[in-house]
Amino acid sequence: MQRPCLNHHRQQAVAVHAWVGANFAMYLADMKTNASATAPGAGIERLIFVLDGVVKLYHGSKTTALHADDYAYMPPDTPHSLHADQGAGVLIYERVYAIQEGKPQVHIGSTSKQPTVDVAPEVFVLRKLLPQTADYDFNIHIMDFRPGEYLYVKEIHYNQHGLLLLQGQGIYRLANNWYPVQAGDAIWMAPYVIQWYAALGNQNSRYILYKDTTLDPLIAS
Repeated sequence: MQRPCLNHHRQQAVAVHAWVGANFAMYLADMKTNASATAPGAGIERLIFVLDGVVKLYHGSKTTALHADDYAYMPPDTPHSLHADQGAGVLIYERVYAIQEGKPQVHIGSTSKQPTVDVAPEVFVLRKLLPQTADYDFNIHIMDFRPGEYLYVKEIHYNQHGLLLLQGQGIYRLANNWYPVQAGDAIWMAPYVIQWYAALGNQNSRYILYKDTTLDPLIAS
């Protein structure tokens, strides 16, 4: 997967990549004052999620200021660039677009403006950042838990996940291992790995989660 062009004012930490078997890349970028970045390589789609600060997104003739908890999805081969006048923290998801004849569109929004999704009997609050149509081969979930809340069932499925804990703390089960996690921790979940989460402490917890979608488990790689 070709990396975007970065200037010397930006540092990044790659949390998930193809070398571990993932079908996507997930990385954190610490954009210093006047940092900038260009679009990724051919055929690669990108989702930008702002963690702190303000990032200017230039696409076409438009300039959009993205603040904390704002996001932008850029379809493959969409010219764009990013710039941080005063610095910003950014989470980036990228993957090679996998749907033949799909027509995803530029999608820009804010977490707080997305409707919640009914997940009963689960008790957490779920928001999905991208349209739930066959044009998109992944979605991004924002999941909120109050202290003591947990996933109703242990999950196991063919979908991959890339998770960043944005707030709070808890414990994550992966297969038969248990991991204490706190804000800033990142997790890659491979297909068919048992997974479960419980929120601990006295603060609400929130995480952002990549999930591949519209994939046929019989033929998807």
